[in-house]
Amino acid sequence: MERKDTYKTISKASSEVLFKDKNSKFYGIAFPVTSENTIKKYLEDLKKQHYSARHWCYAYQLGTEQIKYRVNDDGEPSNTAGMPIYGQIQSFDLTNVLIVVVRYFGGVKLGVGGLINAYRTAAKLAIEASEIIEKTIDVSFIITCDYKHLSRIMKILNENEADINSQKLELNCELKISVRKGNSEKLFNLVQSFHDINIKKL
Repeated sequence: MERKDTYKTISKASSEVLFKDKNSKFYGIAFPVTSENTIKKYLEDLKKQHYSARHWCYAYQLGTEQIKYRVNDDGEPSNTAGMPIYGQIQSFDLTNVLIVVVRYFGGVKLGVGGLINAYRTAAKLAIEASEIIEKTIDVSFIITCDYKHLSRIMKILNENEADINSQKLELNCELKISVRKGNSEKLFNLVQSFHDINIKKL
């Protein structure tokens, strides 16, 4: 079976959604992310924005083939916040996404079941308020060749729907390209079959 070469994420940050339970307010926000630095920045910004909140719980998942994820209960009882949020990321089959649920305590304890439900619901609402998009998993290559071979290369790139990310077109040409994973092996073999054209994976 061929491994899939697409993944689902969100196109842009969602609007803040609100879930209330027994006077506690739970604000859910989803962000598209590709690095831990971006995640840190979003969390810092939210803490400034919601400075009087009690908890800023979150979960994120990064990566397409090597997955990295983290959950954080931020002072709530263990596994009542981060894991229910992460469960929603999994149930919508998303990656490269951060979901934060900001809680303002309303004076009444919700208990473990109530907390799990509140964090899960706020995370679900934040995802539903987002536009989910499908992206391809891409492989990058660098191709070097004489200028005279360029038209041949361009034809192969077009036929395999490759994107040119940067190019130096001189006597010796250098192209940095990316192509969806499903087409990458075929493209690599086609280009490599020409003796005077070099291709290597980035």
